[in-house]
Parts: sequence; structure tokens; C-alpha cells
Amino acid sequence: MPFKNNFNTMKVLLLGAGMVAKPLADYILDNQIELTIASRTLAKADKLIRNRANGKATQWTTDDLTQLDELIASHDLTVSLLPYAYHVTVAKLCIQHKKNMVTTSYVSEEMKALDPEAKKAGIIILNEIGVDPGFDHMTAMRIIDKVKDKGGKVKEFYSLCGALAAPEETNNPFKYKFSWSPKGVIMAGNNGAKYLKGGEIVELPTEDLFKNPLKIDFPEVGEMEVYPNRDSLAYIDQYGLKDVTTMYRGTFRYPNWCEIMDAIKTLGLVTYDKQSFAGKTYKKIMARQLDVYPANIKEKAAERLRLPIDSPAILAMEWLGLFSDYMVAMDEGSNFDMVTDLMLKKMMLPEGARDMVIMLHSFLVKNADGSIEVIKSRLLDFATKEDTSIARTVGLPAAIAVKMILDGKITDTGVHIPVSKSIYEPVLTELEKLGITMKEEWGLKESAKISC
Repeated sequence: MPFKNNFNTMKVLLLGAGMVAKPLADYILDNQIELTIASRTLAKADKLIRNRANGKATQWTTDDLTQLDELIASHDLTVSLLPYAYHVTVAKLCIQHKKNMVTTSYVSEEMKALDPEAKKAGIIILNEIGVDPGFDHMTAMRIIDKVKDKGGKVKEFYSLCGALAAPEETNNPFKYKFSWSPKGVIMAGNNGAKYLKGGEIVELPTEDLFKNPLKIDFPEVGEMEVYPNRDSLAYIDQYGLKDVTTMYRGTFRYPNWCEIMDAIKTLGLVTYDKQSFAGKTYKKIMARQLDVYPANIKEKAAERLRLPIDSPAILAMEWLGLFSDYMVAMDEGSNFDMVTDLMLKKMMLPEGARDMVIMLHSFLVKNADGSIEVIKSRLLDFATKEDTSIARTVGLPAAIAVKMILDGKITDTGVHIPVSKSIYEPVLTELEKLGITMKEEWGLKESAKISC
């Protein structure tokens, strides 16, 4: 409900005005909550405010801790959409001033360690309240809690999500266009992964992340690839799945993405070591990377990778410009910087084009009577005329949580992710009103299960 008068109006501080901020800002402002957006680029914050009376934009950079301290102290709740490395600094100031905090990022060990202090301050620091992580947790826990309430046990659980271009926008060799930071997407691909399969722990080093992806047919989209997402084991306890024998969290991509990214990683093209690019073409940098002469670099890369010259990986690197005679667009940086810069120029989702977010949960459940059933739930969400799908599905769960904390509907304290019913139930109910909902199928035969 909107607040009745200015004396009761709560004040929210939003740090960051990036690609997922607009739906969050709109929801807060439309609910008559005062919002200050602090951003390095004032014009971006002004664009989000759109002259609304209860909004204010301010210029701020992450190195100005004095201004940050003042901003947090003068607001009731802070939302951090900053890079994850800044969240703990923000959280410590929120604890100091006894102000609630919301982020959409993965909760770090440093953040978890603040739990006693946050409880003592009587505040909540709610993390992972976006789409993945966030909406995935909440929709999974709704099913898990229902299964447990009926006396059942979850034996296998797959949670798969992808932020992608809509099918009509897959017209480049990567079949991918960025609706958020390319650096964030590629950086995530530099992680290793860990999951549980048939009671055995599987650990994948970063160099094997994209090898042997799962193949999943997603209704209305088609065949997709899935590679494992970070540490799935951490969520066994978070979700209360003490009987689970398979626990796998994964990321959806269109076919060929995994082959392409595996090749790019194998050639060392997403490493972070700084080097000079001054006066060099992309072809010469590739030659230096492979320690060969630049002539016929495309063929040499294919040979090094043991791939056909017309393979998806070679064609994708050629299309990106990595074998070209163009000068590298920076004098100094890392291979990661070079590759993501090219992606930024060639692979951003065009203005007005649709993106989509897809999600699939698959459970193998042993019921109280000993019977086995598979439960699946799916999300297929496309951009609206106003917002990208990734912005909606990240920003709206966070915005709803903000309002419910301010309204006193979420009263938990400490460092949390949204896995308790007191958090996920009201947020999911509100998201359903906004058209973001999973389609659930119960009672499927065991043959419908996923296998990794």
C-alpha cells in the first residue's frame, strides 16, 4: 500500500543505475516511496528518475566513502546494484547505522560473517534476491516445502536458468546477445563448478567447465545446452535437502556456446594478466598467444584446438574479429579485456530487440507412500516494450522485497537469502501479479527426469 503522508514515507537508496535498475526504480517510485539513485554517471540516474517528484539523482563514486556513509545514514534501506566486491563495505555501514540492505548478488563468505552483527543491529541484509540467484531459490523452495509437508523426500534436483536473446535474435555464431554486462557473463565462465551426482561429488576445474554440456529440450524454445553453475553443494543445506543424491545447478545456452567458450578458454583468451596491445592487430595478438607466426592464424588456431576449420568455435572467433588485421582497440589490458571489448561492440542486444529468461526446476521425489514422481516447473519470460526480461526478473524481486521490508511484512534479521517461507511466499505472490510465474507440473513419470 502507498504511504499516507510525507511523514511516513520511507527513503530508499539505490547504489548503481545499470542495465537492470529501471524496473526496480519504477516499482519503488510507483509505490510512492522516496528513492535516491546514486551513480557515477548522473545522467543515467536522472533517466531512471524521469522527473518523478519522489525521486532524486545524485552523483557518487565508489571511492567516496564519506558520501556513502552520509547517504546510508539518511535513508531507511539501501539497495546495492554495485559489483559484488563493494557489497560488504556497504553492509558494514548499514549495520553501523542500523539500516536494512538488499542485493541481488551471491552472498560471499565475508557477507555471511556479518550475520551476528546484522542481527544485533536488528536489520536484514537480504542477498540473492534477483532471478538467478533469487527467483530460482524462491520457486524451488515453494515446491520443496510442499513436498516435505506431504511427507515426501527430494532425491534429485536440477535447477537450470539462462538469460538469453529471444530465438529471433540468434543471428550470430555465438547465438547470444548481451542484455547485461558482457564482463559479468564471461567472468562467470571462468569459474569452476561442483555438483552432486548419484551420491558422488563431481568437481570441474575451470578448464573443463564447458566440456560435455547437458542437452535439454525446452518447450517453445528448442534444444539447449546446460553447463554447471558454481557450487551446487552449498545449496543442499540451504534448501534443507538432506536426502538428496543428485544436486545440480546449471546455466542454459543455445547450442554451440559451450564449444565456442571452451575453445576461447583453451587458447587463454579470457585470462586476466595485463599486457601491451600497442601497435598490434588482433591477428598478431592471437599469434603471440599461440606462439606462432601470424600467417594463416585461423588454420593454426583450428589445428591447436584440433577442430575443423569450419567448426562453430573457429567461425565464431573469426566473426568476432580475433583473426583480423584490425588494430586492437586498447593499448594495454588483458586478453579478457580485449575479448569482452569486442563482444561489447558486436554482441549487445539491439535497442527494441527481445531478450528472454528461461528457468527449469526438475525434482525426483520419493513420496510418503514409497511412490516416485517427477515434478517440473518452468519459466519462459520475454522482454516487454518497456523493459528487458533480465531487468524485470532481476529488478522486480528485489524491489518487491524492499517494499515488504519497509511495510514490515518481512521481519527476519541477519544475513539471508530468500529460502524461508516468510520471505519467498509474499515475494512470489506479488511477482505473479506482475506476470512472472513458473508453470508447475506434478505427478510426472520417472522417465521424465533429467540426467547429468
